Amino acid sequence: MPKITIDEKDYEVADGLMILQAIDDLGLLMSGVDIPHYCWHPKLPIDGSCRMCQIEIEGVPKLQIACNTPVKDGMVISTQSERVQTARQGVLELLLLNHPLDCPICDQAGECKLQDYSFDFGMPAGRTKEPRRVAKKAVDLGPTITFDQERCILCRRCVRFCREVPGTGELGVFNRGERSLMELFPGTQLDNDYSMNVADLCPVGALTTKDFRFKIRSWFLDDVETVCDRCSTGCNVYASRSNNKIYRFVPRLNDDVNDTWMCDHGRLSYKMGRENRLESALVGGKPASFIEGLRKASDLVRAASESGGTIVASASPFSSNEDLFTLRKLLETLGAPPATFSVPAGKADGILTQAEKAPNAEGARALGFQESDELAGAKLGIVFGHVLPATALTQVEKWILIDTHASDLSGKAAVVLPSRVVTEKDGSFTNHAKRVQRFRRVVEPSWEAWSEGALLQQIADFAGLDGWSEPWDAFAVSKRLCDEVPAFSGCGLTELGFCGCELSK
Repeated sequence: MPKITIDEKDYEVADGLMILQAIDDLGLLMSGVDIPHYCWHPKLPIDGSCRMCQIEIEGVPKLQIACNTPVKDGMVISTQSERVQTARQGVLELLLLNHPLDCPICDQAGECKLQDYSFDFGMPAGRTKEPRRVAKKAVDLGPTITFDQERCILCRRCVRFCREVPGTGELGVFNRGERSLMELFPGTQLDNDYSMNVADLCPVGALTTKDFRFKIRSWFLDDVETVCDRCSTGCNVYASRSNNKIYRFVPRLNDDVNDTWMCDHGRLSYKMGRENRLESALVGGKPASFIEGLRKASDLVRAASESGGTIVASASPFSSNEDLFTLRKLLETLGAPPATFSVPAGKADGILTQAEKAPNAEGARALGFQESDELAGAKLGIVFGHVLPATALTQVEKWILIDTHASDLSGKAAVVLPSRVVTEKDGSFTNHAKRVQRFRRVVEPSWEAWSEGALLQQIADFAGLDGWSEPWDAFAVSKRLCDEVPAFSGCGLTELGFCGCELSK
């Protein structure tokens, strides 16, 4: 492995890499070795257009760009010499030549690399007196993205993304020299399933999503690690929240799952936590207090159990591993057969989107649940979610529905108890590749709702079942799951790192 010296410190790096990639792989890029960059992105082909990452290499007469210079053994690199700093100032001055200095009204302010680098590496004031180039403002590129052409610094990240990831290639840089402009190809729209990733890639606020544009300043947000639940990929995301409200999902780096991308459908799914929610219990189809619903559900469980009637359950692939494990334990306590579950299906795209449109079908399988599109005949059914239609429950005399959203099942269940969506609780999902990933509570519902596992514990406690008096806690349940189910060994909530871990074989 090549040994190189960067700013008088020695490092050993992997062979065959460019300098910037090697530094990034060491975890030092902008975290100990400051080499500002715009066009370079670890998941895109090298472009070398911004010239911001210039460095000085001993024995090489001219400055080199770190993104496109291969590592060589014995290389001595300076990233902070006077020549380098002067070159960076020159590049920044050039980039700002036509860029509007309107940070106070720019939606990217607070998370803009041009703003950050200008403060850290730029000149204190511009020297130009000529008017800036006139370019288009608020251009509608398609259903999801707005483009402020005057802000674009032509880093071409968006162009390479559309060409390389979705393979649609709607964007290009047209004309030459100072007349170069980023545009849509004639007759096209930016309308692919991953279009909103270009806003994440844009370092300067030229591309913004219509969904988030001018909703809130970025410094009012804090980001919470969670997982998308729209398909079995389980893309890693940050949920940006403020005042108990989620404003956006943005993808979070995980090389084993989603690189740094996510689909537009998953990105906009944060809104589903607000729409058509079940906000109160229902008893016989009529609104009831939460306690009334809980007592009625426990009465049904006790009556079915004492009469020797069969109890069946339908699990949900949208429930966490911890909620599903609690259901399994309750069924064991009642002497009922293992739960079944059904998985909604759709199209896979070969990029990130999987055919299974639920985040935790693999978790249900690992817990021993079998797939079925209907429930067997029984005196009482316990149903998670609304994946199954009402026609699949015709052989069940009565059922208790634990769900997040109103559906056809809500009005037909004997009891309905409102539960929490993924952003309102702690837990883990197991994705299609058998990777267990943790999600964290982002917001609190403004009505009484609990996770499915917590509701089952309260029903069992009210019904007087032995061993169910302890309040439900996702972390305690996770530990018990790891202890009792070998596949989940080492996959507890406190053990799962930033990127999750695979089920044991």
